[in-house]
Amino acid sequence: MAKRDFYDLLGVTKTATDAELKSAFRKTAMQCHPDRNPGDKDAEAKFKEVNEAYQVLSDGQKRAAYDRFGHAAFEQGGGGGGGAGDGFPSSMADIFDDLFGDMMGRSRGRAGGGGGRERGSDLRYNLEISLEDAFKGKTATVKMPISVACDNCTGTGAKPGSKPRTCTTCAGHGRVRAQQGFFAIERTCPACGGRGEVIDNPCPACAGTGRVTRERALSVNVPAGVEDGTRIRLAGEGEAGLRGGPAGDLYIFLSVKPHPFFQRDGADLHCRVPISFVQAALGGEFNVPTLDGADAKVKIPEGAPSGKQFRIRHKGMPVLRSRDVGDLYIQAVVETPQNLTKRQRELLQEFDAISSQKTNPEAAGFFGKMRDFFDNLST
Repeated sequence: MAKRDFYDLLGVTKTATDAELKSAFRKTAMQCHPDRNPGDKDAEAKFKEVNEAYQVLSDGQKRAAYDRFGHAAFEQGGGGGGGAGDGFPSSMADIFDDLFGDMMGRSRGRAGGGGGRERGSDLRYNLEISLEDAFKGKTATVKMPISVACDNCTGTGAKPGSKPRTCTTCAGHGRVRAQQGFFAIERTCPACGGRGEVIDNPCPACAGTGRVTRERALSVNVPAGVEDGTRIRLAGEGEAGLRGGPAGDLYIFLSVKPHPFFQRDGADLHCRVPISFVQAALGGEFNVPTLDGADAKVKIPEGAPSGKQFRIRHKGMPVLRSRDVGDLYIQAVVETPQNLTKRQRELLQEFDAISSQKTNPEAAGFFGKMRDFFDNLST
């Protein structure tokens, strides 16, 4: 039987992000997991297929090979994902812990089975930058209060000169098991809270947590071409782990402030420039400053209509992690004269008196077609 498409198995498109793949895998694996479908051979087979699909698509190199060659990329020793019978890959262990850990009473975010070394939480920081910063890139300094390892106890949580002891209730595993009928249920150890250790003499500086809150200044490299909503990950710069556990990550979410002149559309920039009706009628030129510090010259042809757009190549935004550059689009908008002097009014009236259909072909054509339309309705 031919294998199903991996993307179809997970219910995602080929453009799905890593986060979307992970979410789809969790949902599908939860539905067809053998523990939830006892005796269902179809569910068991699908679970193996879903496992294999995610194992391939979650790996960048394997995914690229699959996108190019399909299942043939992994046949005859091609280094594919393999079936679920080969065991779960280590990269997926955290996913199955998320899926089924709560059912078994396991606590999440632990850097091991016990020892109390819980991973610190991930943190988010919103950073607003200008369009100019997004164009050129910049190095920003971020200041924020972050939990860091306690210097007094070096992160152990125990008073200097003492150390945590192994929990006797769970023997350091952080979990205790109880038999209920046919099932063995694991739950968090009530004596140590799942940490596997007990601190008899807590550190006075951190109250036994192994971390304290301090303001830190971090340098963030904002690359050229970032867009509104871009996320930058600073590994290990999040909250310190509990009692010596690994630190979480810090995620910088970027927002780009609106620009007074330019509107952004992907890598392209748009700008509306008012011109006089004399410029529109006789033609001319004007300069528009661009984000790279130079001026872009725009030539207006004779008789240019209001709203005419001019394209200036490679004067838009750089594309993130690419050498490509977008374009700048200038839209010329004809401005209607206001606050006319008596002489200006006379000249315009004189101009209107000697105008003809050739002078205003669009207006003449429109009103002519409108007149014919209503004449035909009356006949």
